[in-house]
Amino acid sequence: MIDEKQLISHLYQNRENGQWMIQTNDEHQKGVADMAASFAGQFGLPSWGRALGLLHDKGKERAAFQQYIRKMNGLPTSDKKRYDDHTHAFVGGILAKELMGKDVSHLLVNQIISHHTGLHNFGDVENILKERLLSEEINEGDISINKPLLFQEFIDSPFSKSKVEWKHFHHLSRMLFSCLVDADRLDTERFMDVESWRKRGNLATLVDLLPQLEVYMQKLQSNAADTKVNRIRRQVKEQCSRTSSSEKGFYSLTVPTGGGKTLSSLLWAMKHAVSHSMNRIIIAIPYTSIIVQTAGLLKEIFGEENVLEHHSNFDPDDIKDEENREKAKLATENWNYPIIVTTNVQLFESMFSNKTSDCRKLHNMANSILVLDEVQMLPTGFLQPIVDALKAYQEMFGISVLFTTASQPVLSGLIEGTNPKADFKGIEHIKEIIPEEFALHDQLRRVKLAIDDTGRTYDEIAAKVSEYNKVLCIVNTRKDAKELYDRLPNDGVKLHLSRMMCPAHLHETIGKIKTLLKDGLQPIVRVIATQLVEAGVDIDFPVVFRQEAGLDSVLQAAGRCNREGRSAMGHTFVFSLAAEKRNPFGSMADSNNARLNLPEDSDWFAPSTMKAYFCQLYSRKQTFDEKDIKHWLYKPTELCFETASKEFRLIDDTSINVIVNWENSMELIEQLKESGCTYSLVKQLAKFTVGIRSYDFKQLKGYGLVEEILEGIYVLADRSQYNKATGLSLDNHWLEEVLMI
Repeated sequence: MIDEKQLISHLYQNRENGQWMIQTNDEHQKGVADMAASFAGQFGLPSWGRALGLLHDKGKERAAFQQYIRKMNGLPTSDKKRYDDHTHAFVGGILAKELMGKDVSHLLVNQIISHHTGLHNFGDVENILKERLLSEEINEGDISINKPLLFQEFIDSPFSKSKVEWKHFHHLSRMLFSCLVDADRLDTERFMDVESWRKRGNLATLVDLLPQLEVYMQKLQSNAADTKVNRIRRQVKEQCSRTSSSEKGFYSLTVPTGGGKTLSSLLWAMKHAVSHSMNRIIIAIPYTSIIVQTAGLLKEIFGEENVLEHHSNFDPDDIKDEENREKAKLATENWNYPIIVTTNVQLFESMFSNKTSDCRKLHNMANSILVLDEVQMLPTGFLQPIVDALKAYQEMFGISVLFTTASQPVLSGLIEGTNPKADFKGIEHIKEIIPEEFALHDQLRRVKLAIDDTGRTYDEIAAKVSEYNKVLCIVNTRKDAKELYDRLPNDGVKLHLSRMMCPAHLHETIGKIKTLLKDGLQPIVRVIATQLVEAGVDIDFPVVFRQEAGLDSVLQAAGRCNREGRSAMGHTFVFSLAAEKRNPFGSMADSNNARLNLPEDSDWFAPSTMKAYFCQLYSRKQTFDEKDIKHWLYKPTELCFETASKEFRLIDDTSINVIVNWENSMELIEQLKESGCTYSLVKQLAKFTVGIRSYDFKQLKGYGLVEEILEGIYVLADRSQYNKATGLSLDNHWLEEVLMI
């Protein structure tokens, strides 16, 4: 029998002997307190983490909750009173306010009342705290919180120093929330799911992994031919190694495409981390296509068990080793891995989220290195909150940030737009790892850039592209890609890449391109693509065409040209489709106009030109905070976490995902119909989805081509609607066949 005086936090029945296993509330709170104190200790506030743990579940002492948990598990209870409310989180919040005063509402109270629901707006916190407790329900005397110690700890921490601005405090609130949420979930798992708990251990450290990287790079170097490009790559690597022990802060690595940026930046990050006893390396990348490539390389070097991929198109079930597979699934919850590769969207939206699932990982960013690859891709409409967040994490949580790209944006100093009220202070100092005297843009100049702003037709550009046997043409939209692809001659191999193709199809086609270029057996390889190949996709054509765009995009396209320096000089041609009325629009128009406003005789590859370009680009912007995040989060006493979380969306994507008929997708759909929605199935089906505009979706649905299998899961099963070359067709092929008859 279970003692009714025992205050239960969690319980389960042993399958083997039927015995009830109980975790008391005191055991759980102390377990969470110890863990949260350890997490918060990473940024100097262990007592605050402990306080959160000791208070978060005090509400479970209420008779209403104890009756509820017993009844839910079929246990008898002598308490015959009927309770209207068995919730518990608000109790700890009230106690925190009574113990510490209202000044900690955004540091303790909101975190406690929100640890199941997500952080609330400040007004909702006040409403929740209007709840009244029956004093005899809760034993306040056993709360061992040292109030003077908490405040002294805060005074001694980085957060009380004058350099930390009040506008950054929402990040501290979220970080403490992260400590509590992860500790609560982990302690519960340790009791309820011992098998999963055990799988979280035995992680390698960056000290363990650094020698593996050094051996790998040494092997590459010894096998590399003594070419100018390889000598420059060695020079970049050695410079990264030399500067890696510098103090924590902001760094940039500006290296033209083909200069060995990926491995050299990783070497700098690992040696910097080891030098400062830092916990992990987080690499954030704008495109999933680059992530797959980068993560594959890192797994080759360090082993699958040490590299976590966390993005929408990665399915942990693809990992063959069962133990590694389960560890990866668990690690996506809290990022407790030595090396993490993720998307900008996953990273920054988590940093501004109020949700428990997003925030849980944040405390593991403290004392870590953040590598932002292709940093020029940061959206200008969110530049102010992003830059402010990076400054806050560096100052408050001891991270180092490395910006890596061939097209370094302007992120320091005063960032000014058209509207003087939108100006904001960038990062005070970013230290460039590569000295100006290296002049890498000259040493690695392997491409001649020719720009023709005369408006051309699809036919004219297709004819120009067809003059070359091995050529890549990058355009701005899916429509432009399809129009040009259809106009290319069918001699040799012609391939198409756009988001009208599902991720599995794209991955297969990019692999085919790499194989064709590598084996050299096919004399004619022509590819029409959207910008998805522009950054980080390791392909090398002697000739590249690029539809007019911003200078950063043009140079990224040029980075796919003569990448390995096989020719004395590659050729990249910039063209306009104005004759087809296909001018850049929206933010792309701003980028293109910024390029057009630079002197025609500019050295397009020089860092000084890129700086001038970004100044031109910023001067065209009305705001760097288009969702007014500062209004919702920069006043410490009026923090609106929930509202800001909804507003902070890097991709304003109103498209609707449709599962297409490709490879085994229809077999998976049958499994979905039979067994319902599971995590594994959803991740597998993500590889076969195409996002389309709501207008096109309604049209396809009107044709009867789209079926809703489960709520919000749409399938276009007709194989004829999915072209093996260009992907999803928005035209009704049945209607076309009828008209042809």
